[in-house]
Amino acid sequence: MANALQELVKSRLEQQGWSYGDVARRGDIPRSTVHHLATVAQLIRMPQQATLEGLSRGLELPLDTVRRAAAEACGIHLYFEDGGADTASDPEIATLIASVQRLSDADRRHVTALVESLLRSNPDRDAQAESDSA
Repeated sequence: MANALQELVKSRLEQQGWSYGDVARRGDIPRSTVHHLATVAQLIRMPQQATLEGLSRGLELPLDTVRRAAAEACGIHLYFEDGGADTASDPEIATLIASVQRLSDADRRHVTALVESLLRSNPDRDAQAESDSA
């Protein structure tokens, strides 16, 4: 059974009559990367942001469409809400939020402790973030 990214790539290739090389040239990524993403049975981890951007350009599809298909192929479901924090523009935040659901209870406690520790180690971070967004 094909995963979401395989289906997306293969259907786009069929629709447009493109080859892996065509997508690779347009996206400025290696042909072997396009082939791998189109044929691998299961993605172990999310592709790098640059790879997703290149695949998006090569397939002539929105980056969010490619990112969601890649995440789903890894077993991660990304949720983007209208309003509030714009996680769609920050793939690291979206991936972190979606990935937490896959962790065990003990691992989630470790992640929570790490985040709290990082926030305590730099109390000026919130003030700086607020001034950066203003």
